[in-house]
Amino acid sequence: MYVVSKVVLTVVPPATFVLIRYVVAVPVLFVMFRLTRDHGFARRDWGALALTSFVGFGVSLLAQFAGTKLSTAAAGALITSATPAFIVVFAWLLLREAASSQQWLGLALATIGVLVVTLAGDQPTTDQATNPLLGNLLLVVAAVTWALYSVQAKRLTRTYSSLAVTLGVTAIGIPIVAPVSVIELQTQSIGMITLPVLLGILYVGVGSTAIAFFLWNKSFELLDVASASLFFFAQPVVGVLLSALFLNQQLQLSFFAGGGLILIGALLGMRSPRRAASALKPIGVEKA
Repeated sequence: MYVVSKVVLTVVPPATFVLIRYVVAVPVLFVMFRLTRDHGFARRDWGALALTSFVGFGVSLLAQFAGTKLSTAAAGALITSATPAFIVVFAWLLLREAASSQQWLGLALATIGVLVVTLAGDQPTTDQATNPLLGNLLLVVAAVTWALYSVQAKRLTRTYSSLAVTLGVTAIGIPIVAPVSVIELQTQSIGMITLPVLLGILYVGVGSTAIAFFLWNKSFELLDVASASLFFFAQPVVGVLLSALFLNQQLQLSFFAGGGLILIGALLGMRSPRRAASALKPIGVEKA
């Protein structure tokens, strides 16, 4: 997604791209929802669903795309790989999964790694990375808020299916992001939509949003938080390799040093005593 987004973002402004992403994804998710004859949300839970959507599909993905536009695809993939370490904290706060000393150590190392990638090293302004510092800081915001979204989504899947949760947060994301897109288009414009850009939009909307987010939420429904978040590490590995291969982005020493700390810290955070997901009772959520 990071590599494809860099191409699309040269033509479509970031907030507008996020909005288009949701507009493409919602019909796909709705068809899946209807085919499975799933049931929707009770009125009492719409507030929790809206808050989850605001954090994940408002703040996090806006920060992610804006950060990717200003920085590099490699930095986007790597910085957000700190997400599992932050998930450990939010799981402790919201799901009563007590964090061990090893998990806290992992969080500290991952945080230091994020700071190294964000602030250290010579990151020159280029046509592909117009403001690396601001872009990296936005990517840090994206990592933290996506961790919060993931844990909150898990709380919702205790009552509703992961498909219903994914459809709900994506649909609510449209009115959340639409005003930001309108404001953005007052100063920025959409460029020429070529076939590669159109294919990129469809890939991100269908593959990276409808399908990938459903699978992400489904994994949190079926597994404990620590086990599910471990699979997040496929993202930085693929993102770094593809950005170097297709975008010719140079990876500096500080990038590898910070990336090593992030990966070590997050892996430490994941090596906690495993608990059965069914044994956890989230705060304030009851089975319907």
